Amino acid sequence: MRIEQGFQPASFVEGHPYTTDPALPGLLKRLFPPTVLQDVEADLIHFGDIVETRMRVLSQLVEPPRLVQYNQWGQRVDELQTSEGWRGLKALFQEEGIVGIFYERRNREFSRAHGFAKILLAIGDSQVVCDIANGHIIRNDENDTSYIDQLSNEHDRWLCPGQQRAGGSDVSLTETLASPVPETASTTPSHYGQKYTLDRFKWFSSATDSNFALALARTGSQADGSRALSLFLVPLRLPMFREPGAPRPPSTSNNVFVHRLKNKVGTQALPTAELSLEGAEGYLIGEPGQGVKLITPVLNITRLHSATTSVGSLRRCLAIVTAYSRVRAIKGGAQLLKDTPLHVAELAKVSVLYRALVHMLFGTISLLGKTECGVAHEEEALRLRLLTPAIKAFAAEKACTAMEECMAALGGAGYMSENEIGRAVKKSTALKAFISAALSDLVAVYAVPMPPLAPALRSSFFVTSRRVCVFLSTLYGHSTHKKKLVAQMRTFL
Repeated sequence: MRIEQGFQPASFVEGHPYTTDPALPGLLKRLFPPTVLQDVEADLIHFGDIVETRMRVLSQLVEPPRLVQYNQWGQRVDELQTSEGWRGLKALFQEEGIVGIFYERRNREFSRAHGFAKILLAIGDSQVVCDIANGHIIRNDENDTSYIDQLSNEHDRWLCPGQQRAGGSDVSLTETLASPVPETASTTPSHYGQKYTLDRFKWFSSATDSNFALALARTGSQADGSRALSLFLVPLRLPMFREPGAPRPPSTSNNVFVHRLKNKVGTQALPTAELSLEGAEGYLIGEPGQGVKLITPVLNITRLHSATTSVGSLRRCLAIVTAYSRVRAIKGGAQLLKDTPLHVAELAKVSVLYRALVHMLFGTISLLGKTECGVAHEEEALRLRLLTPAIKAFAAEKACTAMEECMAALGGAGYMSENEIGRAVKKSTALKAFISAALSDLVAVYAVPMPPLAPALRSSFFVTSRRVCVFLSTLYGHSTHKKKLVAQMRTFL
């Protein structure tokens, strides 16, 4: 018998990512005023069409990156070779100007929700994860917008973060050293900031094909811990900006060397590497010793990107199993899965969870938009401070389990990589691996004294905070963290 003969499994067709979503359209109608909603919905429908066509084609062309450290003459080149699909997806996101939406703020405080809604629709079909999360802007002068057009919307202008071997997320153990470059009569002052040279090793660096890095480096004594850390803009290649059409500078042109690529379980298309800085040129951002304060907004925004990746991946998995239930017949072809009560009950659990996560996520994103535009009340700013690490942990924990349920809902077909659920599960495990720091993040929320609060506000915030802390400690079993959190809340509130 030929494969074309006999029983033929029915293929399914997913609906439009935005118009068929069970939660997002209704949520945005509640969050946005009518004039903003009209503009945003038109953009999301247009972008959903792109996701269904161009993005899914490009995703099929994505392959893991390859590192060539030496050329045939034995010269160090550190050439990072990425696939056609990866480069095409990055270009597509830049074409849509997603990162630029956050900083152009044409819709004021609603711009954050607009940009994150586009990411939510795309993330299940795209393997460009950390690149989006790291495309943020920090300026020396709040009134200086010269970097915005260059860094936020140009193709290939992405930022690359790094972690240390000694401490991971504990930045107080950072070993990277920064030394100021003395100005002489022959040197030209840089308008990017005071010039430094950076040395030592970055153990975990994402988006290594980026052109820029934000790096914490030590400008004081090791004994001073995080108080001696400063923030630097480090070009991974020199010159930092080049003329349109000019060839890309060599990978080692700023003395940044790729030691090796990380061998990860998921997000394999993302070029994550170990970097060696050997006198790399960098530019001081802000004042010396203020690095942790300056990098914290980027870290908080990245937490929301992590949560969006979890929820967006679940959105795609739910769309797949919903579409499959409409074509898969059982009982000799007499009944579809969508008409089977037990199957529908399982899908309903996933759907309810997805709706809850979307509302929690965009509630937090809305608070971020208000805070950035200066229209948030004091209680809203404090709520954002609490919810940001909480939504990252909650979404990673719950979405990953729900994706596995979606895989099971497809039976043996769910285990096949062609339907994208397997890749989504692998990607979600990477996010889940980082939630062990969630309670530590919440402890850090109360490590900085907060301003005096009115009695009613103090009581409301304490009750909300305690509920989140009890929930997370119950989820992860860290009763010690819970007691510490509650004690710190009583101290500072």
